[in-house]
Amino acid sequence: MADSQSGLYIIAYDIANPKRLSRVHRALKKLGLPIQYSVFTVVMKRKALLRLLERLNALIKSAEDDIRCYRLPERTHINALGKQFFPEDVMLFTGGINRLLS
Repeated sequence: MADSQSGLYIIAYDIANPKRLSRVHRALKKLGLPIQYSVFTVVMKRKALLRLLERLNALIKSAEDDIRCYRLPERTHINALGKQFFPEDVMLFTGGINRLLS
């Protein structure tokens, strides 16, 4: 992916300390959309993503905490089971290309 192209990412975390957990959650809530507890989606360019990951890394203790970031392909089929966080009419789109991802 080119640095100028936006992508859709899933960021999930497991933070051992409540204070650090709160900081990570607040940082992600500013830029992403929560889809489950401790799981966010973000749509951003690669450089912005790297800055976000650097910021998150500064908030955690790497020996105790775990943050994972996964890039989703442009055409992604999503299966969801059970009670959903979003109403059925909420759809996720990537940045400027406006492709439906479900």
